[in-house]
Amino acid sequence: MSKEDNSSGFDCRVAFADELAALARADSRIVAVCNDSVGSSNLGAFRKEFPDRLINVGIAEQNMVGVAAGLANAGFRPFVCAASPFLTGRATEQIKADVVYSNFPVVLCGMSPGVAYGELGPTHHSIEDLAWMRAIDDLPVIVPADPDETRAAMRWAVAAGRPCFMRIGRTKVPAVSPQNVTFEPGRAMTLRQGADVTIVAAGTMVAKALEAAAILSEGGIEARVINAASVKPLDEAVILAAARETRGIVTVEEAIVYGGLGSAVAELTAQQHPAHLRIMGVTGFAPTGSSQELFEHFGLTGPQIARTAMTLL
Repeated sequence: MSKEDNSSGFDCRVAFADELAALARADSRIVAVCNDSVGSSNLGAFRKEFPDRLINVGIAEQNMVGVAAGLANAGFRPFVCAASPFLTGRATEQIKADVVYSNFPVVLCGMSPGVAYGELGPTHHSIEDLAWMRAIDDLPVIVPADPDETRAAMRWAVAAGRPCFMRIGRTKVPAVSPQNVTFEPGRAMTLRQGADVTIVAAGTMVAKALEAAAILSEGGIEARVINAASVKPLDEAVILAAARETRGIVTVEEAIVYGGLGSAVAELTAQQHPAHLRIMGVTGFAPTGSSQELFEHFGLTGPQIARTAMTLL
């Protein structure tokens, strides 16, 4: 099993690599396909244990997805691993036509999404991937909040035998999932109850939403916190209940504010139960800087989320 310093949180890529190896030991159909990203996708141990089941196509993302589709057509279960901006930005056509339209069981793994690459700047920030992938019909879009949920989502993907896109985070996060967490598409998880306001978050922002709820509670405001790891399909029942039962909804995502989680919640509530809504995320091209600096730049911190929630009250 891989080792890491968890004093400041967990790198979900480590859990991903461990779970991928465990799944591969149990199922000879599982292979990994990458774009010269063995190191950044944390696949070194997988390559050592399964040298014949790692296909490295080089820096050729469209070819990478096409190869994965061919492997799936031959009976394999490919996990495609690549930095999320390049997987989604360069290979959208192949994802749409070769994988999803053909309904091949390819797990598209966007590694180091959002602003996780920090100092590498706007070319490496993956802030549009949720919007791009949400627009492809019948493609589940999954954003796990921590290592345990990452593992659970991977197990679901293998059992489901269908295409899906999931983000595999690089930025360290605390464990927020309950013990023995499972993943189901279209199911959100309420991590904290509250009747005043609702915070809906995904991925790295779930822990920050919980931090915001704790700050609000100190002032006598109880915030409901929902982990919407299934960005698509969205848990309509849970979101609509929040719209009915609380005074407003704040959505928080490590992504552009157009077309992602916030847009999904807005589309649902606008048509079925209008609610006061604030969409928090990246607003425009993200500059160069560390992940933490960029979170602060865009107000994606516990205190700022709490302040935004206050505007709904």
